[in-house]
Amino acid sequence: MHISMYQSSVPVMIRMLGHLKGILHKGVASAEARKFDETVLLNGRLAPDMYPLRRRVQVATDMAKGCAARLSGFEPPVYEDNDATMEELFARIDKTIDYLNTFKPEQIDGSENRPVVSKTRHGTSHFDSGQDYLLHYVVPNFYFQISTAYLILRNNGVEVGLEDFLGAH
Repeated sequence: MHISMYQSSVPVMIRMLGHLKGILHKGVASAEARKFDETVLLNGRLAPDMYPLRRRVQVATDMAKGCAARLSGFEPPVYEDNDATMEELFARIDKTIDYLNTFKPEQIDGSENRPVVSKTRHGTSHFDSGQDYLLHYVVPNFYFQISTAYLILRNNGVEVGLEDFLGAH
């Protein structure tokens, strides 16, 4: 059975970004119910040398939009990383989902053997194929960011569980 590059990327990322938005909403509700400022969550970290929650969301959305753009031969749009509230993070996720929804399978399918160059603030990475880029860089990084965001919320007492992360099947 063949799974397309499109099916392995865009719909998966749209779904997981929706789940990320759901767990963030639970974070807001938890902060309201327990009467603390949501910036506690936005600045939450698992360790002092790790990115805070807000940055996890930024990187997850950057990975998603960058993946679709690069696999289809485009430069990804640049978002300012100045999100300071949960509402701004929700808007960033929505903007990313809207962007991902502009891609069609025929734009991404066939990219598995095409080299990919990823330019980020940390430098330029070269991948021999779109498949390597997707499976060995984007997917692990994307899930790492969302998993870590989930764990930051959980570590701060937000009642989220595996079903919130995976969604209903």
